[in-house]
Amino acid sequence: MRTESTGRAVAINSNALASSIVLVCRPRPEDAPLTSRRDFLNSLKRELPEALAKLQKGNIAPVDLAQAAIGPGMAIFSRYSKVLESDGTPMRVCTALGLINQALDEYLTEQESDYDADTRWALAWFEQYGHNEGPFDEAETLSTAKGVSVKGLQEAGILLARGGKVRLLKREELKPDWDPLKDARMPIWELTQQIIQRHRTQGIDGAAALIAKVGGHAGVTRELAYRLYTLCERKGWAGEALAYNALVVDWPGIMDAAKTTAMKGKQSVAQDLEGF
Repeated sequence: MRTESTGRAVAINSNALASSIVLVCRPRPEDAPLTSRRDFLNSLKRELPEALAKLQKGNIAPVDLAQAAIGPGMAIFSRYSKVLESDGTPMRVCTALGLINQALDEYLTEQESDYDADTRWALAWFEQYGHNEGPFDEAETLSTAKGVSVKGLQEAGILLARGGKVRLLKREELKPDWDPLKDARMPIWELTQQIIQRHRTQGIDGAAALIAKVGGHAGVTRELAYRLYTLCERKGWAGEALAYNALVVDWPGIMDAAKTTAMKGKQSVAQDLEGF
């Protein structure tokens, strides 16, 4: 929960935390059943995605998502008197927490099905190399698997290929005057990076101006920001992770500004933005 004011004395010019973790504890029935590790995992896969989707819709910050996922995950674990491992011993809480984190990773990975082929390539390459150079032949092999080509990705404006090396373009290298309405090939990756760059350089209004032009693509952009934050955190890329976290934190303000901008233009775009 975002419970602390950024204007309080301890927070000014500091990195003081602004969130609180609230645990709601209820007595477990005395006749709570036993379950197996397999059934516990099946329950996580069945029930946790809906809870995580609600957290994302509620705009929980990416930096808080893993902690927030503990709540619905442990609600499943603690409904049983014991969760038994394959050898019959009770599952430890630390093991359950590890499985909840694993289920969170699987949920974010499964959202990749919403992305276009260019974006799926960029995400896989970014996980391996970040913004560093990698071998051309590896890029070509990966592009074949994703149903794209290095040449096409370069034409899409998200990578640079030269001298037998390939790398993703950094945000500051993207076209500053980019207009999504004039781009015949617009990967969600490119849109997300452009929105973040506008957010960093022009604030909420700059990011909102882009979103107002693309309408329904906005939701997938936020999904990708969650996925990239988690990836960067795992890799230890703190600076890069902050950019994705900042976008999600400011998302409600960006969307409000985008809807206002869209209302001044095309009514249909404004309607596409409802619900995000």
